[in-house]
Amino acid sequence: MLTAFARAFRTPDLRKKLLFTLAIIVVYRVGTHVPIPGVNYKNVQTCVREASGNQGLFGLVNMFSGGALLQITIFALGIMPYITASIILQLLTVVIPRLEALKKEGQAGTAKITQYTRYLTVALAILQGTGLVATARSGALFSTCSVANQIVPDQAIFTTITMVICMTAGTAVVMWLGELITDRGIGNGMSILMFISIAATFPSALWAIKKQGSLAGGWIEFGTVILVGLVMVGLVVFVEQAQRRIPVQYAKRMIGRRSYGGTSTYIPLKVNQAGVIPVIFASSLLYIPALVAQFSGGNSGWKQWVQNNLTKGDHPIYITLYFLLIVFFAFFYVAISFNPEEVADNMKKYGGFIPGIRAGRPTAEYLSYVLNRITWPGSLYLGLIALVPTMALVGFNASNNFPFGGTSILIIVGVGLETVKQIESQLQQRNYEGFLR
Repeated sequence: MLTAFARAFRTPDLRKKLLFTLAIIVVYRVGTHVPIPGVNYKNVQTCVREASGNQGLFGLVNMFSGGALLQITIFALGIMPYITASIILQLLTVVIPRLEALKKEGQAGTAKITQYTRYLTVALAILQGTGLVATARSGALFSTCSVANQIVPDQAIFTTITMVICMTAGTAVVMWLGELITDRGIGNGMSILMFISIAATFPSALWAIKKQGSLAGGWIEFGTVILVGLVMVGLVVFVEQAQRRIPVQYAKRMIGRRSYGGTSTYIPLKVNQAGVIPVIFASSLLYIPALVAQFSGGNSGWKQWVQNNLTKGDHPIYITLYFLLIVFFAFFYVAISFNPEEVADNMKKYGGFIPGIRAGRPTAEYLSYVLNRITWPGSLYLGLIALVPTMALVGFNASNNFPFGGTSILIIVGVGLETVKQIESQLQQRNYEGFLR
């Protein structure tokens, strides 16, 4: 990986792309520290220090925003509204025929779906910004802070609208920065911004573990966490690269005087076909009852049950539900993102077949059978990786900010591998030495 970056910096046009990407990252990180109007910055910092390691319901969103959510800055919502909008559009593509037809139109249809994603991102940013401002005004954002009710001193309607507009504009700017990296940088802009947001929280989280440790001044715990993180990264890389290659052969076809086809290829089915989406879905779904209970009045029985069982990451009921939801969403997302019948029809249309399997329906049934078999280990792997922070809470008495959590490791490793592949592919396009020898 380091060799690829060194070769990229020696290539003039790639060096410009890398420096441009670094400049955008600097702008993004600066924006995560600029507070929005109407917020008492001193009180916010006081509450952040008091709530360190106990972010509760907002921990996941705060991680995706690079710590900007609890700071209530202009980039407080981060890239999360765009991620949510992209997932919603991807799910609706299977349900709405119009979106499915756009997806099949190629580049023009993809551009239209991207435009819809931008509109939905702005709408979600307005909704989430309003919810965040209302939470900050009520003091629920930092429930254990002594000055939580003084974070937004002026609670006039004009101030509230200004805060929501600033957050929405910040989300639009983040979306624009990501597209700039995609167009003029090294590509994969949104994922790189997500990578930077998560990686930015690592140093403070690691140092907090060192400060909380008791063995050799905390260095034993610190070194153990680093070792566990390296082992996890290695395991995640191994599984993320694992795939089941289904061989496909194409029959020769004569068109005029030319012969086409006759080649052999394969269909790569990844063990973790769903990526990190099931973990995000499961986390978001488990946050809903806790969020409703937090804002509901009274002291009813269901509210007490939710607060006792679904707000603590180390509770057995929470762990069981979390694991089962991840497995369920892994199968659900694979089912809607990979259509065996469509793949079988495309193969049949172009004269392709799997050796030993008849074209058409038998091919679709075979692909579905193989996909279900490899999704089981993939879903169990996701569930076990996602439970690492819970095991850290029990074993090391770490905070909810445990840096090498399942979601963060999966995203960082996935984006890192994809970025390196893109840089290597761009290097291969500019290096023709092997063809000239």
